Amino acid sequence: MQSSKFRRWLAYQKALALCITIEKLTRTFPVKEERRLSDQIIRSSRSVCANLAESYGRRAYPKHFQAKIADCIAENYETQVWLDIAAADRYLSDTHYRIYVSASEEVGRLLSYMQRTPAQFTLPPNRNADG
Repeated sequence: MQSSKFRRWLAYQKALALCITIEKLTRTFPVKEERRLSDQIIRSSRSVCANLAESYGRRAYPKHFQAKIADCIAENYETQVWLDIAAADRYLSDTHYRIYVSASEEVGRLLSYMQRTPAQFTLPPNRNADG
């Protein structure tokens, strides 16, 4: 089994950094949001990272790879919705909201690039996933 090179992908690095900062952010939310907003935004931001790792495991199958990247994009959009709600409820300042959304948009651009150019991230035909 080859080492997990998905950790080298800039999209993964940026998504992980965003996920970690979001988890820290949710610690400032009211306790009543622990099982609601906090849980949802943490889950969606983590899912971007997890689906990127899964896409790496499916890189021998370009259509499966692209499907996982599409899942990443969808989860990233969901994270933005939770940020919108947190901002509307005044759980974060306008400045912090813009910083988080900007970081999410950057992740989204990287994911879109991966979706548009899968050959750069998938295995050549006739190579197995361990190769």
